Amino acid sequence: MKKLRYYYNPKTLNYEKVEESWTSRFARVFGWVSLAIVFAIIIVVVYNSMFESPDERYYRHELEKMQLEYELMSKELDNLNEVVAELQDRDDKIYRVIFEADPIPASQRAAGFGGTNYLKRFEGYDNEALMKEAARKIELLKSKLVVQSKSYDEISKLIRSKEELLASIPAIQPVSNVDLTRLASGYGYRIHPVYKTLKFHAGVDFTAPQGTDIYATGDGVVVRADSRSRGYGNMVVIDHGFGYSTKYAHMYEMDVRPGQKVKRGEKIGAVGNTGLSTAPHLHYEVLKDGKHVNPINFFFNDLDEEEYALLIDLANTSNQSFD
Repeated sequence: MKKLRYYYNPKTLNYEKVEESWTSRFARVFGWVSLAIVFAIIIVVVYNSMFESPDERYYRHELEKMQLEYELMSKELDNLNEVVAELQDRDDKIYRVIFEADPIPASQRAAGFGGTNYLKRFEGYDNEALMKEAARKIELLKSKLVVQSKSYDEISKLIRSKEELLASIPAIQPVSNVDLTRLASGYGYRIHPVYKTLKFHAGVDFTAPQGTDIYATGDGVVVRADSRSRGYGNMVVIDHGFGYSTKYAHMYEMDVRPGQKVKRGEKIGAVGNTGLSTAPHLHYEVLKDGKHVNPINFFFNDLDEEEYALLIDLANTSNQSFD
């Protein structure tokens, strides 16, 4: 039942019933509704500030997982950088030393790393610092790997070159020990067999029966096979590359021709007594960059330590050469 309200009217000196207009009634209702809405908003705001919604909890967990993944990735990048640093150290101190290449400067190993333009795309994110640090480590690792890859390419070429050098450098006796009578004369000043004067002997003489096989002492290309050099008789010259060449003189026969490629141990002719020679033997010379060197230092593939020491003693004995 609606409660009636009265008020005292001093003009009529009577109590009169209060009549409420529809506008005041609407204003009153609207006030209560507005107040309720305000209270509801306050309650929601307070609730949301104190309690997480399901979506907020989900995204918070995802963010924590992402941060953890970034931290783990950062540690992995540190480990990878340490591995690459170890490879760089081995490269400079072992591989490049073995193959006679200069170490790569640290400034060159870090080439391409610098500037901050590539980090600008991370600006504005909540985890900007974390993302930039990971990107910086990745960029550094990429730079190191590029330089290291190029270094290994260079080492690979040096290895192939070294293999070719080892195959080409004179490394065996031109006459087999089985057929060798003796090392008649060594490198240095010797008595000339014809002129009987002291003369520099630019090679070593291997005495062996006429017709004994003569072998190329390293891979190379025959540049001469003729008898045009005075006193040398039939002579073969092989260019081994890398500044090395060898001469084989006083040959009975020559089994190669100019321009022919030969391998170490391949037969190139036979021992003879042609030219200015007093007995069947092979006169053998080794040249490096056009200068004579002692051939005794280039028999390391044939002899053990004792045989090599004996050969040096024989080569150093003062005697008369055979040519």
